[in-house]
Amino acid sequence: MRETRLGGGGRTFASVGLGCMGMSWGYDELGRDETESIAVVHRAVELGVDLIDTADQYGPFTNEVLVGRALAALGDGRDRVLLATKGGLVVDDPVTYRSHRDGRPEHLRAAVDASLTRLGVDHIDLYQLHRIDPEVPVEESWGALSELVAAGKLGALGLSEASVAEIGRAQGVHPVASVQSELSLWSREALDDGVVEHCRREGIAFIAFAPLGRGFLSGRISSPEDLPKADGRHRLARYQPDALAANQAVLDQVRAVAEETGASVAQVSLAWVMAQGDHVAVLPGTKTRRYLEENVGAGALRLSPAALERLAHLPAAVGGR
Repeated sequence: MRETRLGGGGRTFASVGLGCMGMSWGYDELGRDETESIAVVHRAVELGVDLIDTADQYGPFTNEVLVGRALAALGDGRDRVLLATKGGLVVDDPVTYRSHRDGRPEHLRAAVDASLTRLGVDHIDLYQLHRIDPEVPVEESWGALSELVAAGKLGALGLSEASVAEIGRAQGVHPVASVQSELSLWSREALDDGVVEHCRREGIAFIAFAPLGRGFLSGRISSPEDLPKADGRHRLARYQPDALAANQAVLDQVRAVAEETGASVAQVSLAWVMAQGDHVAVLPGTKTRRYLEENVGAGALRLSPAALERLAHLPAAVGGR
């Protein structure tokens, strides 16, 4: 599997990571199985996946506990994991997923200590500011986190959904190791606004979350009926009936490339994201070993120039992200 390197001369990690959010938050609320989720984490590490990503928001809090249990059972295998979590988003209503941003230094210090406890570790390898609080200068939030690096509680620091200007401001305080933002065949804003290119120039890892369009770009969802009833995607604009029907035009072309390539739709979708640069990694989420193994297979897939050109000109997705 290809590798990506954290910024600031940080460690390398496999370019296909594991997003753990859906194990506890957002998708298929009635279909969660903690035993299988822990098995997914263990299988991921066996396959060479080392970026394991969670956040205090997910649950809230329960996903960090789950990931912590999975890591504890790994024993010495924990040393192979690049453990990543996030803070700075506070859940107001877990039913509607409504949250607010809190980048105050005092909140982040308390959040880091709480994450360490839930994860059962004394050091977090990659801590990410989940969103920048518009009420708090990013320099203040970033400065507080850099102090926790100096204290040995945190390793590298990353940002999530940050602009080029915000990345630059943070970089002036402490090295930005990674930027985690949405990027997929139907969400290309990070390419259009220059964030992916900025990260390349600055040697910062770009970690793409939702690289499968929250499941749509796996090719397994064609209507809302394909989703469990207790699934948070029912509230998303792109998963409304008319939008899903219109977005089949995107999927049909991805499926055609997959058939020509001899890979799955999900693997083509992930390979396209990774093809945007050697500094780009993908963070697909899954709750099953079957889909984990399919996703990991994308790490060895290299799309032809013709396939990349074809995918570069897909129609825009219908519905806001």
